[in-house]
Amino acid sequence: MTPAIVVFVLLLFIGAPVAIVMAMSGLAGGFALGGERMLGIIADRMFSGVSGFLLIAVPYFIFTAELMNQGGLTHKLIAFNNSLFGRVRGALSHVNISVSVFFAGLTGAAVTDTVAIGKIMIPEMKKQGYDAEYAAAVTACSSIIGPIIPPSVVMVVYATLLRDISVIDLFAGGIIPGLLMALALLCVSFFLAWKRGYPKQAPTPLKVALMSFVVALPAMVVPLIILGGILSGLTTITEASGFAAVYAIVIGVVFYRNLTWRKIWDALVVTVRFSGVVFFLLATSAVLGWFVTRSGIARDAAGLITTFSDAAFLQLMMVCLLLLVIGTVMDVLPALVVVAPVLVPAMIQLGFDPLHFAILMIVVLNVSNVTPPVGMTLMTAARIAEVPYERAIVASLPFYVAFIGVIVLLAAFPALSTWVPSLL
Repeated sequence: MTPAIVVFVLLLFIGAPVAIVMAMSGLAGGFALGGERMLGIIADRMFSGVSGFLLIAVPYFIFTAELMNQGGLTHKLIAFNNSLFGRVRGALSHVNISVSVFFAGLTGAAVTDTVAIGKIMIPEMKKQGYDAEYAAAVTACSSIIGPIIPPSVVMVVYATLLRDISVIDLFAGGIIPGLLMALALLCVSFFLAWKRGYPKQAPTPLKVALMSFVVALPAMVVPLIILGGILSGLTTITEASGFAAVYAIVIGVVFYRNLTWRKIWDALVVTVRFSGVVFFLLATSAVLGWFVTRSGIARDAAGLITTFSDAAFLQLMMVCLLLLVIGTVMDVLPALVVVAPVLVPAMIQLGFDPLHFAILMIVVLNVSNVTPPVGMTLMTAARIAEVPYERAIVASLPFYVAFIGVIVLLAAFPALSTWVPSLL
């Protein structure tokens, strides 16, 4: 075990890519366990890590999201949500959050959401008198709803890593937590808009509102196609993701008429690049996961957790704090593939519901995505808003406090994560 930990810490300290860190530490651990005869298992573990049929859905989800981005979907969703909140003080702030809820069913990736919505909303918010750092904060914090409300690439990756939970249960379990996070953000947004006197717009005529709804409706059907097919049992995850990609091409070319062959090609390029990163992470994480299983680290981790407290809620809070700390130095997917093989078996040994802990882990790691010093989505939004990262951090604190409140609720009441899956 010691050689694996030494290699892991050393490579992470010198800034090696996370995939390399996991592969080399698993290799060192395997060699320590059984010498050269263990090394032949590494290639087999890497192949098995990316050979699951479920993983075909990952590039399809990414491709669908990129097609909708290239097809101008963001403008349609913003126009529709603006017709709902236009007359309310701080309208653009609320629109920013509500658009992310709709957009979550299409992207499943926080940074994609931040770029797609931020490039439109942040300049418009600055133009109407909102503080630039506030515009960056609300955009970044609302974007992390994307990987929680299904469909979610993060959940597909989780189901591949820990195969004791189906991705359908994860999708269903993320609905209430995602909506709770959106509600918490809206409460903070309404309060800050009232306190700071942010502007409101003229009421949208009913005819214009209906027209914006009709224009946005074909795009809003995409998550219904995916979730409806999966949760009803009519399609598998992979079939639903493939059909969604075909549907996105059809409405982009035929209905909106702004999806060209060049844009489709650009979407394919982005899909290949992002999918390559995901699959390489999964392949190397399988090596580390195999070593964790053979070495008994999960058992030791469970014992360590119980030494701090016997109270289940306090144990959960301690693990959530650990995940937040890990997420401050690693992005969501790398952090997930590193810690899940260790923490999940340990928490199951302690008697926690695996689905409840899975949803809680995904929520916490995504909240860490706006936690400095990394905070990739917040950093991206600050760059779009052209403000120092430090000012964006300060502006995001009220939303961050709201997220912590949601995490405590989810930890205290497991039914928030398990009730919807129990209905299926």
